[in-house]
Amino acid sequence: MAEEKQKSDKINPHTYDIGVGVNRDVLKRIIIGVAIFIVIVLIFGAGMFVGGMKARFSYRWAENYHENFGGPRGGFLGGWRNLPPFPGEFIESRGTFGEIIKINDSDLVVKGQGNTEKVILITEKTAIEKGRETIKKDELKVGDSIVVIGSSNDKGQIEAKLIRLFDGKDINKVK
Repeated sequence: MAEEKQKSDKINPHTYDIGVGVNRDVLKRIIIGVAIFIVIVLIFGAGMFVGGMKARFSYRWAENYHENFGGPRGGFLGGWRNLPPFPGEFIESRGTFGEIIKINDSDLVVKGQGNTEKVILITEKTAIEKGRETIKKDELKVGDSIVVIGSSNDKGQIEAKLIRLFDGKDINKVK
């Protein structure tokens, strides 16, 4: 009987359960730690991917700035040996020329180079001329060819300082 008692002490079911419980807790903690690590790596990877996409977009945007916004194809100094630049190579941020396609109360829309539409703001200080005569805004009509000199605002509109109207004879000289 003493031997059976020693054997039962060696294989105590309660001690065995406590060891398994400790092992299960450690295993749970390891699995949770690995899962958290994987989530952190996935979030970091997603951030790297989005950051890379933004960087590529910014790089491409900067590389194509002149082409997208009407600048010279070779950049400002790219074609310096081929002076003067070809028509259509100038940036039109301070003015434009083209045909009036819409007239509103305080502005008008001009279809310029490359069929781009520009909003031209007209104020009391805007000088409107036809030849050597000063005319009023009411004398402008859709289909007229004009040249606008002004400055651009933060909305991409041109605040006109001078608008010069061309008649049919003058427009052939501009083109």
